[in-house]
Amino acid sequence: MATSAVKKTSMTSSKPTNGMASSADSKYTRETYIKWYREMLLMRRFEEKCGQLYIQQKFGGFCHLYIGQEAILSGMMHAIRPTDRVITAYRDHAHPLVMGSDPKKVMAELYGKSTGLSKGKGGSMHMFDKERNLFGGHGIVGAQIPMGAGIAFADKYRGEDHVTLTFFGDGAARQGALFETFNMAMTWKLPVIFIIENNQYAMGTSVERTSNVTDLSKLGLSFEMPSETVDGMRPEAVSEAIARAAARARAGEGPTLLDIKTYRYKGHSMSDPQKYRTKEEVAEYQQQDPIEHCIRMIRDNKWMTEQEIEQVDIDIKAEVEECVRFAEESPLPTADELYKDVYVQTDYPYVND
Repeated sequence: MATSAVKKTSMTSSKPTNGMASSADSKYTRETYIKWYREMLLMRRFEEKCGQLYIQQKFGGFCHLYIGQEAILSGMMHAIRPTDRVITAYRDHAHPLVMGSDPKKVMAELYGKSTGLSKGKGGSMHMFDKERNLFGGHGIVGAQIPMGAGIAFADKYRGEDHVTLTFFGDGAARQGALFETFNMAMTWKLPVIFIIENNQYAMGTSVERTSNVTDLSKLGLSFEMPSETVDGMRPEAVSEAIARAAARARAGEGPTLLDIKTYRYKGHSMSDPQKYRTKEEVAEYQQQDPIEHCIRMIRDNKWMTEQEIEQVDIDIKAEVEECVRFAEESPLPTADELYKDVYVQTDYPYVND
């Protein structure tokens, strides 16, 4: 039966765990936890600064912060290869940071400056980095779902050993394109991992109010797509789930759906007053903060002194301030940039004819 395709791991409800270290922690080294701490703290401090700058009207447009969800990306990076592909939605500032893009260029993109990742043409919602296989930030809800499958199809067609990680939110999981994509991806056994960054709310609407199917791992059932529910507040759980899914994809067994349960501490965007949830609910999730989890592991194992832990925070705050200086001192795009990057030369003659 199709129900056998669903495997539950880690968090199986939308409520947080007790915040204690998991039994899987012993599998990870001192270097891993310190790396996770640095990565997640950079994402957190960068996003906090973005929120401040947006309020100061340093840049415009929309601004969707990732604060609270950092464990997903740190766990991902521990499980994939540098050649694997990533495509995501518009909550996308943290993805290039963890994938190795220059943070100064990410900030410059927010400012709309020519030194930005997308030359100032994309802004907050359209971060791309071709060299690191980041295929964007996409502003249309759910648009990246079929695109991610398309990238995976291209890799399979060319016989290249890559996996595509396609991120989308619990709101986008209700889009019709998802079901069409799931059907094709399973039929063709594409090397793609579909990752729901399930932060419990589609804008201001809870998962429970959008459908009677609140267990989003079940969305793959009718396609017999292997699925897991994953604790997104722990990088260990994310790393292990993505590693399993990537191994399946590389073995030619096709896609996996991961319902990674997380929580955003801030609103859907900077214009969101968050009246749909209580302060107590936010505080409950903050008790299992992924950064504090890593710090606890580091302290318990005496891998860093208190001074060293504090110094990491000082250094990262200084790095973020340098990003702001770089962005503010960078030039705006010139008018002729309007006519560039509209078309591209390809290796296929019939496309250029």
